[in-house]
Amino acid sequence: MEIHRGRLIDHVHLRAHDLAASKRFYRAVLKSLNKESAIQEADDHFSADELWMDQADGPTSHVHLAFRAKDHAEVKAFYEAALAAGGTDNGAPGERKYHPGYYAAFVLDPDGNNIEAVYHGPFVASAESVVIRPAE
Repeated sequence: MEIHRGRLIDHVHLRAHDLAASKRFYRAVLKSLNKESAIQEADDHFSADELWMDQADGPTSHVHLAFRAKDHAEVKAFYEAALAAGGTDNGAPGERKYHPGYYAAFVLDPDGNNIEAVYHGPFVASAESVVIRPAE
């Protein structure tokens, strides 16, 4: 069975109550998932691939966001890093009944967004990332 990913979401925009706290949280989480090379930030924003975050001037976001992990150990590293960086437990690492092999952990980020790291079991990706270039 083939599953195609990477065609629907252009970006996810989170509005943070405390941008500095959110930057600390997401830096730690992305490092635990070996994605720190994707991080870009400035005083007024933080981004990593399709994730964009800035300071809320009104209500904050309330979303569920799931990051792909490469194995059980990476899910556990995500969970520990997230808690150490100010996240709140919302489901310790473990098997879930969503489908066989679904192994995940859940934390609430500093603004209450439900952030997950999930490993679906062994897989082969057709590409490490999607390359986007301007049309000629």
